[in-house]
Amino acid sequence: MTGQAVAETRPTMTQDSGAPVGDNQNSKTAGAFGGVLLEDFHLIEKLARFDRERIPERVVHARGIGAHGEFVASRDFSEFTKASLFEEGKTTPVFVRFSTVIHPKGSPEALRDPRGFAVKFYTDEGNWDLVGNNLPVFFIRDAIKFPDMVHSLKPSPVRNVQDPNRFFDFFSHIPESTHMLTLVYSDLGTPASLREMDGHGVHALRLVNAGGETVFAKFKWTSLQGVRTLNAQEAAAAEFNYATRDLYENITAGNFPKWELSAQILRPEDIAELDFNPFDATKIWPGIEEIKLGTMTLNRVPDNFFQATELSAFAPGVMVPGIEASPDRLLQGRLFSYADTQRYRIGGNYQSLPINAPKVEVRNHTQDGKMSFVPQSGEINFQPSRAQNDNVFVDDNSKRQSRYPLEGLTQQLAIKKPQPFKQAGEAYRAFTPEQQGNLISNLAGDLGQVVNQEVREIMVGHFYAADSDFGERLAKAVDVDIERVRQARLQ
Repeated sequence: MTGQAVAETRPTMTQDSGAPVGDNQNSKTAGAFGGVLLEDFHLIEKLARFDRERIPERVVHARGIGAHGEFVASRDFSEFTKASLFEEGKTTPVFVRFSTVIHPKGSPEALRDPRGFAVKFYTDEGNWDLVGNNLPVFFIRDAIKFPDMVHSLKPSPVRNVQDPNRFFDFFSHIPESTHMLTLVYSDLGTPASLREMDGHGVHALRLVNAGGETVFAKFKWTSLQGVRTLNAQEAAAAEFNYATRDLYENITAGNFPKWELSAQILRPEDIAELDFNPFDATKIWPGIEEIKLGTMTLNRVPDNFFQATELSAFAPGVMVPGIEASPDRLLQGRLFSYADTQRYRIGGNYQSLPINAPKVEVRNHTQDGKMSFVPQSGEINFQPSRAQNDNVFVDDNSKRQSRYPLEGLTQQLAIKKPQPFKQAGEAYRAFTPEQQGNLISNLAGDLGQVVNQEVREIMVGHFYAADSDFGERLAKAVDVDIERVRQARLQ
């Protein structure tokens, strides 16, 4: 083959418009010594696009990594939900985004932090986003505290460094955080890999079956690779991108990671028997059976990191028929805030981007705005209408949201049965002696930096209320008088 023939078969570089680029190495100038011409449209377009390559970073969950896969249902779940993905043997495509929560996009992956575990199911009735973490609970139970919590955990607005003095000042006012702090300061806060950690939906969700009957559920992903963690020394020595490298290398090698999805079911009539509020995101549901629902396998690395991992957008309000929100106050706030942050970050049409778009046809009259590239035609962009397109809207009771009774007056009060310490103590006692020692060391490493003695005593008091051994060991590690803590607890 001649050199000319080879050149003709090469793909032609083009501008965004599709027009061929004649020279991608030299700008167009006014002669040999003149300025660069504004009319060099390819140059201007190339620089303008480069200037706009970054979109706003997520406020939380900024450092992420994603992978494609599939979920295969292992049993029929129609007794509890009409959601179509839970039919025995049915396969549903998924995209999963793992992340750290507080630390920024360019941070080391081994830093202590909860790990986000967000799964987008592309079902045949639209998308379902199961948004959760590797830990089963959260720091707070009401979304009104979320901005303050994140502000305290983020770097100081003056010095731009993360500071335990700031976030323990906040948590000293939030006793319900004791459970989550116990878990995140354990070695669970530094997973050995993304493949070797469990995932939790954290929130209770309402399930509705075809007959309109309602139960509540908590979902959990159990790693079939097992759970493995790093201690503080191992985490400090971990390679900067260790989690991304491990996940992608294993998928590329055909060692596809798998998780088993299960659900706990709580019937409305059983709620009163619990000694805690089941819609409190700082609580697990101990003693309730986990029903196995199927297996998720991650089997493909995205072709482009930005278009998949960065543009993927999750929101707990993205649900399918048969899955609805519960009264969980943290969830209720997230129903708004997650979708709102995606509209700010990416744009109002974020759900039409390929990574977010459902596999089913979207039919509504939402239109225009930034990145409105889904084809639209016809004059009817409203409903109801007697024109020809009105028949695409079907009044189907099976697709309506469920009905449930409401009672009482509007209120702005804390929940009943707050019980901030019991489950934290149970978590501490479930750890091995080595794990308990690591927890004390990890926690003391940050709490010991707190200058305000009152904050240190209050925090030790929270852990002492969870378990006396926990509190006594921590008091010794951070130089707090345990007798003062005991007396404060008695007042």
